[in-house]
Amino acid sequence: MRDGDGMRILIVEDERAIAEVEKAYVERDGYYAEIASDGLEGIGKFREKPFDLVILDLMLPGMSGLDVCREIRRVSNAPIIMVTAKSGEDDIVAGLDAGADDYVVKPFSPKILMARIRANLRKSGSSEDSGSELIRVGDALVIDPQNLTVKKNGAEVSLTRNEFMILSKMAARPDKTWSRDDLITYALGYEYDGFERSIDSYIKNIRKKLSDPEHENGFIRTVHGFGYKISE
Repeated sequence: MRDGDGMRILIVEDERAIAEVEKAYVERDGYYAEIASDGLEGIGKFREKPFDLVILDLMLPGMSGLDVCREIRRVSNAPIIMVTAKSGEDDIVAGLDAGADDYVVKPFSPKILMARIRANLRKSGSSEDSGSELIRVGDALVIDPQNLTVKKNGAEVSLTRNEFMILSKMAARPDKTWSRDDLITYALGYEYDGFERSIDSYIKNIRKKLSDPEHENGFIRTVHGFGYKISE
């Protein structure tokens, strides 16, 4: 049995030749793959039969990749790897802000794409190294590293895998001020190939999901000139 057996991957890509290459490599690694040629078809397939990971082209006809990403995020935390022909930071940050976990820039090596897929699936399905003790931030926030869940005032909050890794790592060390490099290295892992500004996108999303009148900063305080620190 191959490592990918039973794992389902959705490829949302309007360029058929690229989609077929991606599908061939995905299936060669033992994963099951389906292709959607536009955003509406991709959302329909995902809602019909949820997938373990999505490879999502940013530039799609009709419904944009960003909107597709947001729609998938409404119903699932499955890793989303954004594929973009735009290499500018602003475009990549927009994808991360929409809820993507990772990105590759066209033209890309299929081997690099497969490495990203394996890395995201490993992190998505593993709680190793996370410990089993609940992490509490004040009276409102409870983080469960074993089950990869976050609750605020008893209600579960939906975070992406990268958002969860950043929040849980920071909350486990409330005394520490975390630089962007620290968060890339210790929360997202040495294999993460993002840039420093992507951390700001994740922090922004965490704050938005956790904010309330008493915690407008989403339990994360900016330490100017240094980075970020957990805040009760």
